[in-house]
Amino acid sequence: MGKMAIRPGTIVKHAILVTFSAAIMLPLLWVFRVSLTDKLTAYKIPPEIGRLSLENYTEVFTNYDFTRWFSNSLIVALGATVISLPAATMMAYAAARYRTGGSPLLVSVLASQMLPPIVLVLPLFMLFTNALPVEGHVGIIFAHVAINLPFMAWMLVSFFEGESRSLEEAARVDGARRWQAFTRITLPIAAPGILAAGLLGFVLSWNEFLYALILSDISSQTLPVGLASLETHAGVNIAPLAAATLLALAPVLVLLPFLHKYLIKGLSLGALK
Repeated sequence: MGKMAIRPGTIVKHAILVTFSAAIMLPLLWVFRVSLTDKLTAYKIPPEIGRLSLENYTEVFTNYDFTRWFSNSLIVALGATVISLPAATMMAYAAARYRTGGSPLLVSVLASQMLPPIVLVLPLFMLFTNALPVEGHVGIIFAHVAINLPFMAWMLVSFFEGESRSLEEAARVDGARRWQAFTRITLPIAAPGILAAGLLGFVLSWNEFLYALILSDISSQTLPVGLASLETHAGVNIAPLAAATLLALAPVLVLLPFLHKYLIKGLSLGALK
């Protein structure tokens, strides 16, 4: 058998993929390198490897409140996801089955995601300081619910249409009640989409900075706000910041392999319906 000819188009496609992959990976590799070097070497241009150590990771825990920032982010992200996901599921189901609000409601839900976050900061701040005074994580959680709920609901609408609708109607014909058909037929079919929406909602809440900055106090600062505090009047502590950034990425990197198949299946299922 002769050698297979490589088409020029294939070479171009692979070159583009390699370029985009490098554009994504090189910043992460740079941050990883900086996190293992000393503070002096971290600032040198062109970059030097220098002596590698874990001192920056140790400093993050000893000289900064990284543990508190991390736990606050975990509480806020989990709380916002736990509240948003059931509400978004019910909202999406009502929109898909009963056309509650019709197309104008769905369009308004999508349009709300186009608003700059700064537009809602002042109303939320006034709400949580005057009308509904709350402290600690509660205000941040409900602010994240307000921004995650429309996105998650819009994402889930397509999962309750198509095949799940016909199977649910068949179950109703066989004598199943609405709630039974929903819990035993519709939810299992839509489970990949619900998991995908929950994962993306968690990541959005985990990375959110503006609302957490405005609504948090010293005791409830989340990771993005805490990492911003590493910039001082003397400059940016780039080496500890690189170490803290990689540690902040850890939960997302841990979750993705376990939920990868649900995320891909859920997104592709929603796109096909």
